[in-house]
Amino acid sequence: MNSGQLSKVFLVSALVFLVAAPEKVFAHCDGLDGPVVKAAQAALQSSNVNLVLPWVKKDDEQIIRQAFTQALEVRKLSPSAKELADRYFFETIVRIHRAGEGAPYTGLKPAGRDLGPAIPSADKAIEQGSTKDVEKLLTDTLSDGIHEHFQMLIKAKNYDKNNVEAGREYVEHYVTWFRYINGIYQAMAAAAAPHGEEEAAHLEHEE
Repeated sequence: MNSGQLSKVFLVSALVFLVAAPEKVFAHCDGLDGPVVKAAQAALQSSNVNLVLPWVKKDDEQIIRQAFTQALEVRKLSPSAKELADRYFFETIVRIHRAGEGAPYTGLKPAGRDLGPAIPSADKAIEQGSTKDVEKLLTDTLSDGIHEHFQMLIKAKNYDKNNVEAGREYVEHYVTWFRYINGIYQAMAAAAAPHGEEEAAHLEHEE
């Protein structure tokens, strides 16, 4: 991948990370088929809490250990008790994990829900040990966005100067174009910590 493509990937990644709400960024972590629940399942099946502890902060480790011990004991009682104990532990670990990431807990989400293209692509990259597909997704998304906004702007540019409504349409596309490009740049600057944060703050002040 050349330097231009790398720049595109960095821009999109920074934009997604900075402007998306925390509940969206960490959305797949609260699913029954998400990585946190999968780790919890493996921990319960092997009676090894260490398999799930990496998903919580060190300060929250004791809470998870206690919940894990309780879940293991209850699981022994009956099949229905096992199901309830597992659910209790899944909810506990996901809630604590999301709190540690600064995201609200809104309950466990069903498996197989639509997470959009980015999260599955990122997961697939980890499984395959390759970023090829996720790079293409990000670069194509950025290129398409820039091209679409630019074409709308250029199409509206040569309007009849006596047509005020057409002029307003051009101005709308003009403003949108600069907001789009500047928004991406500010996201990139803010992601380049620590100096990027100062640059982003300066850019925001200049608007």
